[in-house]
Amino acid sequence: MRHARRIAIVPAEAVSPKGRGTTWALEHRFSAQHSEPWDDGWGTLDQLAGEEVLPPQTQIIEERARSILTGNDSPDIGFDLSINPYRGCEHGCIYCFARPTHSYLNLSPGLDFETRIVAKVNAAQRLREALAQRAYQPLMLNLGSATDAYQPVERRLRITRAVVEVLAECRHAFSLVTKSAGVERDLDLIAPMAAQKLVAVYVSITTLDAALARILEPRAASPQRRLRTIRTLAEAGVPVGVSVSPVIPFVNEPELERVLEAAAEAGAKSAFSIVLRLPWEVNPIFQDWLARHYPLRAERVMARLREMRGGRDNDANFGTRMTGEGVWARLLRQRFHKACARLGLNRERHELDLTLFRRPGAAGQAELF
Repeated sequence: MRHARRIAIVPAEAVSPKGRGTTWALEHRFSAQHSEPWDDGWGTLDQLAGEEVLPPQTQIIEERARSILTGNDSPDIGFDLSINPYRGCEHGCIYCFARPTHSYLNLSPGLDFETRIVAKVNAAQRLREALAQRAYQPLMLNLGSATDAYQPVERRLRITRAVVEVLAECRHAFSLVTKSAGVERDLDLIAPMAAQKLVAVYVSITTLDAALARILEPRAASPQRRLRTIRTLAEAGVPVGVSVSPVIPFVNEPELERVLEAAAEAGAKSAFSIVLRLPWEVNPIFQDWLARHYPLRAERVMARLREMRGGRDNDANFGTRMTGEGVWARLLRQRFHKACARLGLNRERHELDLTLFRRPGAAGQAELF
């Protein structure tokens, strides 16, 4: 049973995010208590609402993971295994579908998701152990499928770097999705793997509007910086694509073709796009953001999303959850495919080579005989 606990807090809509996607410490769906704004009679809400709110600091929680490979049973995702070196993401993207995973840690999918980052410090060790198992067979692997493997803390912790080193040593093919320029740091590993058809990188570009990007994904690299990353990867011989995701009607949706054009000009050869998803706690967090930043457009945005989600705020069904359904979803897909055809995107399929895989330490063991 949920028990209401009244405490004096600042309503989310009264607070400036100041470099965060949200300052709303939304309670997760498993919480036994529920907090709501309440005036204690001393003018606390009015007083706090007028005060300058300092940006909350990021806290790193080190974790020794029991395993690092996560299997995928979803038919609408093009990989079999995933590695996420971090839980939570400091980029603070308001739309991130991974926010609800913080609920399992008894943390808020709102503010905690972007300020309390769980770092799997033994990720490379666990990966090496998994790949060394005799029963392991190489499968399509994705790095950073839920939270960005190159978020800011990676500069210091280098967990993703250690994971890529293991994959390079074992010649294990993988794909990578990021909205960070930090991937350029590891080109000394990624470029040689690309020459062997062992890696493909997708850079996520949601908008070309720097002002929108600052409130939509406040601590991610700027759109222009991400375009430079695409160019840098392409010039290094790395197969690079663009993810124009998520598409939010009447917010970044009008830019769809322009983002694809800019990415293609920078060197992208492939592209994909996903319609905004609002699972679990992402729904109230996004709608709060929408009401604060686009109050005159909010009802129109949600109405269009519901049209593409069978009348619901969210659709969790395989086959439609990524693309939506109905006339507007079909029009969006047509726009995407026509733009890709015009720009030469997705013209050739880049197949990664799983046949080069070798178990860690295999070469050294062979030398003993």
